[in-house]
Amino acid sequence: MKIKLLSVAIGAAVFALGASAASAATLADVKAKGFVQCGVNSGLLGFAQPDASGNWAGFDVDFCKAVASAVFGDPTKVKYTPLSAKDRFPALQSGEVDVLSRNTTWTINRDTALGFNFRPITYYDGQGFMVRKSLNVKSALELSGAAICVQSGTTTELNLADYFKANNLQYNPVVFEKLEEVNAAYDSGRCDVYTTDQSGLYSLRLTLKNPDEHMILPEIISKEPLGPAVRQGDDQWFDIVSWTAYALINAEEFGITQANVDEMKNSPNPDIKRFLGSETDTKIGTDLGLTNDWAANVIKGVGNYGEVFERNIGQGSPLKIARGLNALWNKGGVQYAPPVR
Repeated sequence: MKIKLLSVAIGAAVFALGASAASAATLADVKAKGFVQCGVNSGLLGFAQPDASGNWAGFDVDFCKAVASAVFGDPTKVKYTPLSAKDRFPALQSGEVDVLSRNTTWTINRDTALGFNFRPITYYDGQGFMVRKSLNVKSALELSGAAICVQSGTTTELNLADYFKANNLQYNPVVFEKLEEVNAAYDSGRCDVYTTDQSGLYSLRLTLKNPDEHMILPEIISKEPLGPAVRQGDDQWFDIVSWTAYALINAEEFGITQANVDEMKNSPNPDIKRFLGSETDTKIGTDLGLTNDWAANVIKGVGNYGEVFERNIGQGSPLKIARGLNALWNKGGVQYAPPVR
């Protein structure tokens, strides 16, 4: 009996050791190479776009920088892999990228069959339609028979089919793999309508030859919860990516900004002191496999969620998208993060 119990104990210990090693794999790999490899959109104004010098900027790019700040204390420790909608999932599955931060919708199929993990929703979105004002269309229900530009390999393509079927409308899909091809086709008049996430439409409209000649229709035909994705089987990395997003939201709720983060370390509020790692007995950072000032480093690197939103896609940007659902839960929105304690 003792031999049997010893065998079971050894087996459990080996399993625990194996599980621990597996859970630390991505973090260890990231630290070994010295940067986070982040999969992003190949070019979507406000979300992920390189400038003429190859410097990336945008809402999703800032999340990559936030993860690098959490791991390294340095937002520059990122390399970007631009990915099409079709290529993004194989790139994550194969390990080509460590995290996918590419306006990607969380669905049950992607969460299960594709082997990914989603948790924080960084942007609550929904699919919409853009048309030329000259068509005199006021509603998506007036689009029967229209030629509609759409990108393949997306939930957008599937939602489009469902919406037109449900409303007994006909349409002619004009489908392309690459975002740049869809944009060019719509701008050149090959289709009457452009459909994608509404945030994307705000961005894409500004890239057209005559943006003021186009309008976005009022209908939202789907739920598009967008956020980062990682591979299943690595709980530690999943936690790091998830809590990085939650740190951005909690920081905004606490009133911690990129400018005042060091000053806020002296706050008398125990929640803030714990969050920023200034409590001497906290283990929150080390429990993640990071330093205890990981959250402070995230805010130093990119600011809080509101700062990231406003400068990239909000009122401080050319897109000027209203916060809407993406406001904090106590400001009329649904952005809500678990407590750091």
